[in-house]
Amino acid sequence: MDKHNPGAVPAAWHEYKDGWHQADGEIIEEALITIYVNGTELAAIMGTPLQQEVLALGFMKNEGLIQSLAEVEVLYVSKIGCCVDVWLDRAFVKPERLIITSGCGGGVTFDDPRVGIEPLESDLCIDPSTLRESFRRLQPPNSLYARSRGVHAAGLFDPESEELLVVVEDVGRHNTIDKISGLCLQEGLDPRGKVLLATGRVSSEMMRKAAVMGCPVIASRTSPTSMSVEMARAWNITLIGYVRAGRMRVYSCPERIGSTELVEISDIGIAE
Repeated sequence: MDKHNPGAVPAAWHEYKDGWHQADGEIIEEALITIYVNGTELAAIMGTPLQQEVLALGFMKNEGLIQSLAEVEVLYVSKIGCCVDVWLDRAFVKPERLIITSGCGGGVTFDDPRVGIEPLESDLCIDPSTLRESFRRLQPPNSLYARSRGVHAAGLFDPESEELLVVVEDVGRHNTIDKISGLCLQEGLDPRGKVLLATGRVSSEMMRKAAVMGCPVIASRTSPTSMSVEMARAWNITLIGYVRAGRMRVYSCPERIGSTELVEISDIGIAE
C-alpha cells in the first residue's frame, strides 16, 4: 500500500483517444485481508487495504460475533496491512457454517442471510430530492473514486440533519457496509433509524447487514437482487435502486419516501 495515497497504487497504461498515447495515474488497490480472532482465523476477505480495523469490527458486529467495542481488548493491524488481529475479553469459537455470498470477490457470512431478522419499525421519511442530493455528496472530488475509479462507496445519512454521518470506500461493496458498522462502533454512532447509501448492487448479504444495523431505508445507484427485494418486504425495509439523475425505483415500503399515494407491490416483478 502506498502510504501517501492509501487505497490506490500508481499505474501506467496505453490509452486510445484520437490515436494511441501513454498515460499514467492510479488504480484501486486490492489485497487479501485476513481477520484473526483470539489467534484463530475467522475470515479472509478481498478488499481495499484501507481502514482494515473498522472492516474487522463491522464484519464481526454484522455477523453477531460482537455487540460492542467494550468486548474488544486488542485490535491490531499488521504493518503491511494484510492481517487484523482481534482479541476479545472472552473465549471465541469460530462458527462452523460458512457461506460464500454473491459479494464482490465472494463475500462471507456464517448463517443463512434470510433468517433471524424481525421486521423493522420506523416512522422515518425522506423526500426523493433529499435522497438524490445525498448521493451527490457520497463521492466528492477528493474521494478515492475520483482518483482511481473502480471502487464502491457507502454512507450513513441522517434525514433529520440532512448530514452524511459516515462515508467509506472499498473495492468490495459488502465491505463498505461492514466499514460503516465498524466506524459506528468506534465513534459511538447509532445507525438505527438512518438511511444506508450504497453505490453497488444490493444483494442478500448487504440487505441482512442493513437490517442488523437497524437501517429502515437502503438506497443504491444500481440494482437489487430478487432475494434482497423479498427480504426487504419481509423485514419492512424500504429498498430503493437506480437513484440517478432525477429517477429512482422503490421496491418495498414506498411510504417512507414521502408519498402516501404509493402502494406496496405484491410480486417481485417490477415494471419499468
